[in-house]
Amino acid sequence: MKAVIFKGSKEPLVFGEFPKPKPVKDQVLIKLSAAGLNHRDLWITKEQETTSRPEGIILGSDGVGTVTDVGEDADPLLIGAEVVINPSLEWGNNPMVQGDTFKILGFPDHGTFAEFVAVSKKQIFEKPEGFSNEEVAAMPLSGLTAYRALFSKARLRAKEKVLITGIGGAAALWVQTFAVAYGARVFVTSGSDDKIKKAINLGAAGGFNYKTASWADEAQKTAGGFDIIIDSAGGDQFSKLIDLALPGGRIVNFGRTAGQITNIDTRLLFWKQLSIFGSTMGTRDEFLSMLDFVESRKLKPVIDGRFPLSRLEDAFARMQSGDQFGKIVLTI
Repeated sequence: MKAVIFKGSKEPLVFGEFPKPKPVKDQVLIKLSAAGLNHRDLWITKEQETTSRPEGIILGSDGVGTVTDVGEDADPLLIGAEVVINPSLEWGNNPMVQGDTFKILGFPDHGTFAEFVAVSKKQIFEKPEGFSNEEVAAMPLSGLTAYRALFSKARLRAKEKVLITGIGGAAALWVQTFAVAYGARVFVTSGSDDKIKKAINLGAAGGFNYKTASWADEAQKTAGGFDIIIDSAGGDQFSKLIDLALPGGRIVNFGRTAGQITNIDTRLLFWKQLSIFGSTMGTRDEFLSMLDFVESRKLKPVIDGRFPLSRLEDAFARMQSGDQFGKIVLTI
């Protein structure tokens, strides 16, 4: 089969032949139609110097396709089913936090940047109706991350004010999509005025350019503070989120694109009685709830661009440029 093979941060990605997997035990074999690119994939190519397998690893967490074969413990009636993959593997029994065996599809296990992938039958769900393969491939990792952050962690209530930092990435846009659909009043930040305009066109009430020194003052003046702040950046500007949170507010972080968090005003933290949550991926139940929320409300993902699998390097370059607005999808 054709696949994109990663052997380490000092070696180029290779698009070439790779042994087709064979499903064992409860696994199913999926012929992939589309896959989604995530910042996680980019971080792996930059930070993982080597892989545990000399032949290399197939990256990729998001995937949609058709079951073509099953292992001995999987129902043969699954063959022919169109499915989407939940990339959150072996979460464990505690819904509050993932267990020691938790991992994400695509590293260290082989992922979806290939023509075929073998996964446990527990990880597949019926493809939502009314969506293209590319749209479904844009849902799993970023949609699950956004759903858990907004609903399980922050516990969004209708008409609350929500601030989403760094709009443009797929997870941040899913947060906006979910929050707007739920009746929240949504604001965004970005270093690009064009991205802010696009977010407003998608239902945001306003936005603030964080490259402007007075952006937090403008946000305070415009919105009067926020009940919920969803952040995927961290970094030095995180302290401004403490200022902008309303008393009893909830702040959720699931990323570090701006680096480590510094200089939190502890007095404001306890005096406002704020809650700060870290969040990563989500449970099987949250994945099902996310798919149901998307399908029942017909919430379309924002797709930035489509690339054939053979042009994964170009897709990475698009992501690294910082210009993307929405999900980057690979067609297979």
